Amino acid sequence: MSLGSDLEGSKPCIIRWFLMIFSLLETSTGRLVVTVLIAVLGAAVFSYMDLPAAWLSGAMVFVSIATLSGVRTHIPVRLRDAMFVLLGISMGAGVNPDVVDRVSEWPVSMGLLIPVMICVTYAGYAVLHFSAKWSKETAYFGALPGALSYVMGLATERGADLPRIASSQSLRLFILVAVVPFAVVASNGEVAGGAGPAVVSDPVDFLFGLPLCLAASWLAVKLRVPGGCMTGAFFMSAGLNASGVLLLVLPDYIALPCFMMMGAFIGCRFGTMTLRQFVSVLGASLGAFVAAFVTSLLGAWLVAELVHIPFGQALLAYAPGGLEVMTILAYMLDLDPAFVAAHQIARFTGMVLVLPFITALVLGKK
Repeated sequence: MSLGSDLEGSKPCIIRWFLMIFSLLETSTGRLVVTVLIAVLGAAVFSYMDLPAAWLSGAMVFVSIATLSGVRTHIPVRLRDAMFVLLGISMGAGVNPDVVDRVSEWPVSMGLLIPVMICVTYAGYAVLHFSAKWSKETAYFGALPGALSYVMGLATERGADLPRIASSQSLRLFILVAVVPFAVVASNGEVAGGAGPAVVSDPVDFLFGLPLCLAASWLAVKLRVPGGCMTGAFFMSAGLNASGVLLLVLPDYIALPCFMMMGAFIGCRFGTMTLRQFVSVLGASLGAFVAAFVTSLLGAWLVAELVHIPFGQALLAYAPGGLEVMTILAYMLDLDPAFVAAHQIARFTGMVLVLPFITALVLGKK
């Protein structure tokens, strides 16, 4: 038998292999594997370039580009929730006993949170409505800082343009994660590697601390605390670490992949839009982000001067981004995650409580 006939006979086998691999990639597990590989590549490239928050931002950038290019990326809900619990435990290690002495700084910064957030929202709204000519409803919901799921629910009732709102909100979070680490490093004059504390907990501390953090996460989810899976574990871990009762510090081989998966999770958010939709709102969303971010910078500078805290810490507390991501960045950049988490939770809770009334006041009754 000739070589040509051998190749002809092997063609159906090769086609079957390609079809099988393609079908595996279309499954949830296959898409997860592809997402993780892309995230690893992004984290490795950013780490090699010695960029701040490399594991988080590198994975986010690479997965976002892949998602917008048509790759079907995916992070399962259960894996995401488990990752949030581990992230909460890890970030709690950044809270030491000195945090109790710094709580007296919080009332002033909490009091300024409301006016700063109002100014941040209006700055973004002005760009989207008056410059980009978005409708009043779409510009309003597109400019609200964070709480995407809640904002989308209110926007649906108002008949606003949901793809534009989702694009604006997702793009703002993407740019925040990509830009804020450089702003913080520039203000500090040094690069924070985000490797976390050098000390790692012993097995006995984990044996007692892990069930407590899991119980706190479960309770936070049941009470509908913002970012419950991560927030509950974070505050339990923070309380145990700050009190000195237990030492809960995850090793790098657990913490760093969690940061990477968080970046991948952010990148997957772009799967709800097409590249054409993304490009169509890019200019307006960038303009709104710049206006809102500059306002956040001014508010953070004012708070940093009044309370005498690092500018980067105030910026993360006031940044119009997600609770989980801003708290993670605080930990990775060696700032006070408890301060940032408390202010982000206050902002989110305030939005949930008053946003329906503010929406009726601004847009009129439905």
